[in-house]
Amino acid sequence: MDKNPSRKILITGGAGFIGSQVVREFAKKYSEYHIYNLDALTYAGNLENLKDIEDASNYTFIKGDITRQDFIQNLFEKHRFDSVIHLAAESHVDRSITDPLAFVKTNVLGTVSLLNAARDIWEGAKADKRFYHVSTDEVYGTLGEEGLFTEETPYDPNSPYSASKASSDHFVRAYGETYGLPYVISNCSNNYGPYHFPEKLIPLFINNIINNKPLPVYGDGNYIRDWLFVKDHAVAIDLVFHKGRNGETYNIGGFNEWKNIDLVRLLCQKMDKKLGRPKGASEKLITFVKDRPGHDLRYAIDAGKINRELGWKPSVTFEEGLDITIDWYLENAAWLEHVTSGSYKTYYERMYRGREVTKKD
Repeated sequence: MDKNPSRKILITGGAGFIGSQVVREFAKKYSEYHIYNLDALTYAGNLENLKDIEDASNYTFIKGDITRQDFIQNLFEKHRFDSVIHLAAESHVDRSITDPLAFVKTNVLGTVSLLNAARDIWEGAKADKRFYHVSTDEVYGTLGEEGLFTEETPYDPNSPYSASKASSDHFVRAYGETYGLPYVISNCSNNYGPYHFPEKLIPLFINNIINNKPLPVYGDGNYIRDWLFVKDHAVAIDLVFHKGRNGETYNIGGFNEWKNIDLVRLLCQKMDKKLGRPKGASEKLITFVKDRPGHDLRYAIDAGKINRELGWKPSVTFEEGLDITIDWYLENAAWLEHVTSGSYKTYYERMYRGREVTKKD
């Protein structure tokens, strides 16, 4: 992908945890691009994540739902996007077990809605276009004690969330094969870092430790995950977008496996030091709870391809990234309070009430 100075990039889900990091990365690094951030601002979308760039001249926020085909079609026709980085998704496994249809609607139908619009607008002029679909390692299912997920690992999803993401991956490939749509896909391991909505393990437990609440660990806590600092993921997305080969998949991982219980104990130790509490105080909050259905034992990514082809590797160790993450939450107590109380939802109304759907063009 050439660095076309007039490039118009639509980033979906750009007010979310990973999306806001990507929007910030692109808006600050590529002042010649215009970044359009499309987000429905559901529970995990928070414009307070992007206060530092909200007035940037190369940034436009658009509030909207990717599942509305007519809205998406009109948006593409109006702005003539030449690239899409698609991150908008329902992503919490527990929520998918409770309401799988919501995941089908957003992750499958929403993706197809974007693909249809891109196919129509780009028809006959695809040379400088790109549809980048950001996915998850959970589509591969579960690993035993050995082995790694590679780009050739067969899909074997075990939860409604991972099944919906696997389906969206297949649709992207199908549009590439059937319609010649230029695409790339990346599948990433668990992310952590600043601005993470506190329903996922690390931000939830940071918040619970601060407030002396129980730390609910599923089963025996021996489930293994590969963790990646979110800013490193944003850098990887930048590289895949600009240098990845059309029709290829790139696995992105932290080379960093941790058992859940070991991660929680490390987090407790660090929090005790930072909060000035007695050693072992936070570990007393650990509570083992009934396991969730379809819980995958182990995820681990082989990120050798993106390292060999694009020169990417994580920039921080897990302990360094965890320290940065904890410090951010402790220094941004107001953000955490707004998110957990729901008051962050008033930010959009305060900023954009009475304006058009697009903040600025």
